[in-house]
Amino acid sequence: MCDASDYALGAVLGQRINNKSHVIHYASHTLNEAQLNYTVTEKEFLAVVFAFEKFRSYLLGSQVIIYTDHSALKYLLSKKDAKPRLLRWILLLQEFDCEIRDRK
Repeated sequence: MCDASDYALGAVLGQRINNKSHVIHYASHTLNEAQLNYTVTEKEFLAVVFAFEKFRSYLLGSQVIIYTDHSALKYLLSKKDAKPRLLRWILLLQEFDCEIRDRK
């Protein structure tokens, strides 16, 4: 699960066992001066990228489901004419077996 606010990012690595979620790791990060100027969508995507970089050793070779409250992230992963920064992030996520789902 990933989320972003105006000033920080957060992520939770969890595992489902018998339909019950178990937390493995929490991570958070405050945004630097440049990142504070990102759009809401870019901040949400940055939260996902931050989580994948932070939890990389846990996630490689596993099927990963990303829960987010920002549904535009699904669209961004298929966008071909995005900003170079977003394209770099998309390429980074392509090495993982991941699926984005809306958090309800």
